[in-house]
Amino acid sequence: MLSSAAAPSRPDPAPAGRERRRALNPVPYDFRRPIQLSREHARMLQVAFDGFARQATTVFTSALRTVCSVTLVSVEQRTYAEYVDSLDSSTYLTLFSAEPMHARGVLEIPLVAVMTSIDHMLGGSGAATQPERPLSDIESTVARSLIERLLGEMRYSMAGVVPLEPVVTGVEYSPQFAQVASAADVMVVAVLDLKIGEREWRTTVCLPFGGLLPHLVRASAPAAVSDGERAQQARAAAQLNEGFQRVPVDVAVRARPTALGPVDLATLGVGDVIRLDHPAAAPLEVVVDGTTFAHATAGTRGPRLAALIVGTPKENA
Repeated sequence: MLSSAAAPSRPDPAPAGRERRRALNPVPYDFRRPIQLSREHARMLQVAFDGFARQATTVFTSALRTVCSVTLVSVEQRTYAEYVDSLDSSTYLTLFSAEPMHARGVLEIPLVAVMTSIDHMLGGSGAATQPERPLSDIESTVARSLIERLLGEMRYSMAGVVPLEPVVTGVEYSPQFAQVASAADVMVVAVLDLKIGEREWRTTVCLPFGGLLPHLVRASAPAAVSDGERAQQARAAAQLNEGFQRVPVDVAVRARPTALGPVDLATLGVGDVIRLDHPAAAPLEVVVDGTTFAHATAGTRGPRLAALIVGTPKENA
């Protein structure tokens, strides 16, 4: 009776392959709406929102008295219509004024995450099952205190980009009714992961790109130089220029190259004369590191050979 031995199990390489393919998936690009957020500006916003995520982690952990974390996922450019379409049909949107940008922003947190936060803040256990309905007056007051703390941390984290003064102007539960901008307006959307206990949600911050751009340009501009720094830079440039004037450089004065065949080279002997291809009336070439930068005529100065720098016929013309 034959028995087949079980084949040894091997780690499945598929997950790693899938992760690799997912990372290499192409991203659609719409040439009718070019990306306006430069890499430098995107990096500045990532640093700012990453700081906001760290501060928001502290706010949630201290307010809910449980382990929470907020991490930045991405900073993207979208139209307002695309942003609204990416949200759930029912969520908790805090509309706030974004002075000095003369526009409004949105802090969106899933309604279930808000209900869970309120449950924790009122002494509950933050059960997995939470009602999905508009907040009552008491719940709204509790949630508003948390939102205002988050907006305060946003003011601090965005200070290096824009002196933001966010003030809550309203709350909406349906993204379709949150008329913050027109459908085609370009927005900057920061996507963050909110984790309360063992549960995770995706939350977003939406700011107008047109209002951010002047502040991004100003923040990325080089810092103004004082008179003392300008004078120090001038002295350093003068010292550098003076030092270059004393650097020794190998200079060669040579005639134009003459071509000889292998037979002529092999038969050369002492006393042989080679006819050069350099015309007698043509100036010699002054060469440094293989580059001709001037022309000269041969001569002597005392007992030593010398060369007088001259202009070519073309330069004289």
